[in-house]
Amino acid sequence: MRRTAFIVFLLPLALLLVSSPAVAAESCRAINATGVGSGAPTEPGDPPGLVRTRAQLADAGLLQGTTAAAFTVTGLTDTGISFAGPLTITTNRATVVVGLTGTLDLGTGQFAASGPIVAATGKLSGATGSLTLAGQQDLTDPAGGFTETVSGSICVDLGAGGSS
Repeated sequence: MRRTAFIVFLLPLALLLVSSPAVAAESCRAINATGVGSGAPTEPGDPPGLVRTRAQLADAGLLQGTTAAAFTVTGLTDTGISFAGPLTITTNRATVVVGLTGTLDLGTGQFAASGPIVAATGKLSGATGSLTLAGQQDLTDPAGGFTETVSGSICVDLGAGGSS
């Protein structure tokens, strides 16, 4: 009799635990990627002075994919220009937009830019973090070829991403 009462008491408790939804936790991942890219053609409606780029990222983990950027020159530096604009990273099942600000040395071709993640969709929906880009543009290349390193972190709840 005691055994039956004990089982009757534990059964509803066990069902409660089994039927509770799993709670996924946000995790942060380091990004240490490389990119190879070039200038990209202007698009209809682009304002004068807008500079577009595109690149392919390698060893990028969650951000493995392609990039497209649209930068506006925001000023002059002692050796070049400063710029700002969105960098959109497109992966297999997500997009991430980073609001970059940076500089380009017009004597050496070295550039650096950084900024926060400002939007994300798909499996990376709700992602936060920031990225830094540092690289070298070939100033003799008419296509504007460049290589870069991309570092930073992205924090996201992969259990929730893409479920909506």
